[in-house]
Amino acid sequence: MSILTRFIHPPAPRIEAVGTEAAARLAAIHASAFARAWSTLDFERLLSERGVVADGLFLGRATKPAGFTLSRIVLDEAEIITVAIAFEARGKGHARPLLFHHLDTLSRRGVSRVHLEVEEGNAPAIALYRRLRFRDIGRREGYYQKADGTKAAALTMALDL
Repeated sequence: MSILTRFIHPPAPRIEAVGTEAAARLAAIHASAFARAWSTLDFERLLSERGVVADGLFLGRATKPAGFTLSRIVLDEAEIITVAIAFEARGKGHARPLLFHHLDTLSRRGVSRVHLEVEEGNAPAIALYRRLRFRDIGRREGYYQKADGTKAAALTMALDL
């Protein structure tokens, strides 16, 4: 493949499982996306837990993820704990294939229902979840701490796989 061909047709993003080796990068991505960031140690602990599954989004030939989703499986249900895309990769349509792949991974592990919480004001994420057929099942007042110190409600959503 020539350099010109690679420029015109960059490699497709790939999605693959990540573990504790990616903890520092996941913490950095999370910090760019949320007011209350989790530390590298938080990610190391989560990724070491039994039943925790994480998928990373890798762009081009990158060896570090540009996004990720992380879930905890308990019996036949899972909770998507967090989804984040690095600042420079946001708004480019990467979250949908990442989540689709992750939901497929959960399904192959025997999960029949997936839950998540999303900040009520996060319209792009809510629209994505609804396109993937998640449905609203509840609301939690004052669940999220925002950067300005105020609190925002969380919508709880679920999807039957």
